[in-house]
Amino acid sequence: MFTHIHFKSLRIQPSPVGYIAKAVALLVQGDREVNQRSAQSILVFECGNQQEAITRVEHLAMRANDDNDDKATYLYTQARGLSVLGAMYIKEENYGRAVPLIERAINLASKDLKCPSLETISLIFGWSFNGLGIVAQQRLCETLYAEQRTAEALEVLLNMIRASDEEIRGSKEAGDWIADFTGKCITTLEHADDEVFRPVKHDDAITQDSTPLSLSSLFVMRSRARAARGLWEDALQDAVEAVKADPSNPWGYEAKHVALHGAKRYDEAIDAFKAMLHAIEDSHDPAIRRMYLPYEPNIQIDGSTELRRNYISPSETIASIDSIVREILKSCPLVVIDVATGCLCDGPERTRIFKAGPMFKELVSSMTREVDSERILRVVESFFGYVMFSHAWQGNEPSFQDVNVVGSVWKLSDMPLNQKLRNFCQETRRLGYNWAWSDTCCIDKTTSSILNQSLTSMYKWYADSAATLVFLAGVWTLQELLSPKVILFYDSEWKPYLGDTGTNHKESSEIMHELADAIKIPRGNIVVFSPDDLGVREKLRLASTRNATVEEDVAYSLIGIFQSDIRPHYGEGADALGHLLEEIVARSGEVAVLAWSGKSSSYNSCLPASVSVYRQTPYNPPPLEGEEMDNCVTVLRSRLPQKVAFGIYNQINSLPPARFATRRLHLPCIVFSVRRLGIQELRRGNEKLYRARVSGLGNVEFATTDDLPLHEPQRFVFAHPWIPHIRGPSDGVAWVDNSEFDADTGSDSDSDEVASPSPLHAVPALQVDNYTRALHMIARLGQPFNALLLVQQPNRQYRRIAVENEIIVSGLGTDITSKNIRATVLEIL
Repeated sequence: MFTHIHFKSLRIQPSPVGYIAKAVALLVQGDREVNQRSAQSILVFECGNQQEAITRVEHLAMRANDDNDDKATYLYTQARGLSVLGAMYIKEENYGRAVPLIERAINLASKDLKCPSLETISLIFGWSFNGLGIVAQQRLCETLYAEQRTAEALEVLLNMIRASDEEIRGSKEAGDWIADFTGKCITTLEHADDEVFRPVKHDDAITQDSTPLSLSSLFVMRSRARAARGLWEDALQDAVEAVKADPSNPWGYEAKHVALHGAKRYDEAIDAFKAMLHAIEDSHDPAIRRMYLPYEPNIQIDGSTELRRNYISPSETIASIDSIVREILKSCPLVVIDVATGCLCDGPERTRIFKAGPMFKELVSSMTREVDSERILRVVESFFGYVMFSHAWQGNEPSFQDVNVVGSVWKLSDMPLNQKLRNFCQETRRLGYNWAWSDTCCIDKTTSSILNQSLTSMYKWYADSAATLVFLAGVWTLQELLSPKVILFYDSEWKPYLGDTGTNHKESSEIMHELADAIKIPRGNIVVFSPDDLGVREKLRLASTRNATVEEDVAYSLIGIFQSDIRPHYGEGADALGHLLEEIVARSGEVAVLAWSGKSSSYNSCLPASVSVYRQTPYNPPPLEGEEMDNCVTVLRSRLPQKVAFGIYNQINSLPPARFATRRLHLPCIVFSVRRLGIQELRRGNEKLYRARVSGLGNVEFATTDDLPLHEPQRFVFAHPWIPHIRGPSDGVAWVDNSEFDADTGSDSDSDEVASPSPLHAVPALQVDNYTRALHMIARLGQPFNALLLVQQPNRQYRRIAVENEIIVSGLGTDITSKNIRATVLEIL
């Protein structure tokens, strides 16, 4: 028996007899029948009957399908048969058939196991199976090249390098062959137009002029071609080989970045891109260095210096993203609920979560050439988009502290109000959003600065929300219905209202029609709402229909819709409404807030104690126009000389806007003095019906619960504060100079000239003289109006008398003289 001693002696003193003895010994080891059949097949092949030999070996390779074979026998038989068959095809120069057979044999047989029969064949017949796969692929490459199929030859070459890298590195012969064959193929390809290995002009990164083709660049080209087909793993393997072939070539790293980005391995992709930038910066090739030059604003470049800043660094992209995130968060609530975890998150925490997620990393990885601010904005808005909750407080709602103590809304106790909050969060998550906001738990009401900022920003938060969910088991505030662009209504079972499963109930004509009927606002104003769409009085009417559990919230909930700058201060009670109304008057000079009847506010007697008074429809005189206006002007022209008319006109036109100062209203108005005052009737409770004799207005009746001093009628005045109505709207008429105007009034034109209105409508207009214009204003002054009853205080200031109903006086008509017109500004407490 041939033992290990004989193998040792053979290594010491090789001889033909020793090798034959070894071969015979190996032949009888293992599966003797298979070994003998392998040897017989080789003999048949060597005798010139190659096709029969191939058929025999194919049969031998299939023998392992026998159920009696164990796994080891199967592997040996398969590997041996495929190897012999591959060797036969090589000798037949059918390299295309040989390569896949040999690759399969290599994959089947473990590298640490030897196949005795192959060693026997090598010893007896001189067939070499060492490096058989490389030999076969080399021959296949040469064959394909000879057939002018250079691109296919390079495909085989690159696959061979990638699969047999260690074996090639250990063989100088294989390495030399690869270098020679690569050079030969590159020379051919530089004049070819192949889809995969064309010298790609990839954003000027690789061109024939700037980067000579090399083995590394071939891997890069194929990596890109595979990436273009979405074969990310294959593209990545080629990119890795490109880097391995030439670590100084930046385009290998670029190809690696593209493949990793496509595979959504963004962290690795960013690292690969950074490596590419470092390779460019460290390169000694001027053509490559010109591809990337860091931006230095303080360096002056002359015209001869070529600067091509083709790439941006990830840090630049991150800086741009950070800037946009900061801007977006300015419009977001201070704290929201992360609907995935149920935790409360402030702005920095949301930013941290964003940067740890794939959306941020994909943005950084994808922007290599320039910052796409619009795309960043879309992604950031999508991630940070939040959903607002509109509902009625129903008692002990979960607070900021309640959620913080347990750590998550999902961990709150199983109470109905907690479940309401959880249902809202679940619906928000179902709609595909990350963040939810509820006024119950997202405001730390123990911190006044946070509470104030939240109240003043709330309208904008609703307006900028991705959606607002309205839970209809209760009532809501005005801003929650009007300001959101997307709104969804839910019933008490958390089912879409009226079964409407649309993405925005503002697009539902049925729901919007029902809402418009309920709040008495045109449907169009609800669907696309702006605070400027409604006047002050209309906003107050809408506010009067809503209730609040906290007195101050009546006013604070209107901060946004009035675009107010007031700072909330809980504890001021009913004065909060006065504070808001004061700010409205101060901002715009708007006196519509004075049109009410009922109880006066302690804040200022001209303001109401409750917003509910604005449910009343204020008196508005009918429009005075057309023939009726012409008739009035005709009568007035016969009674009022130009000088008197201009005097009245200038009194009214020179009045300043209404304003507040230290809670005192400075009210421009036309004042009518009271001559006599008496009680006409005692009514239920303390209410009394009074009658006053008023200069220019005649008898005026009104009812109040106040006890008025009948013996001091001179202290009372009736005020006409509706100066904007008297002045009238711009009517598009063209005013002409009146040569008699200055002479009649005895004044220069700078002080007494009637200012022409802005030409709002560029249409042909009547020529109206200044005298007629003044008479128009006086005619409106003669109309009926809603009067304010004021009583003078000892310090010459006034206080408004609260009356049960509006005081509507008949007006002066056309019986107007300069004596009964006194335009002034009264200070009202």
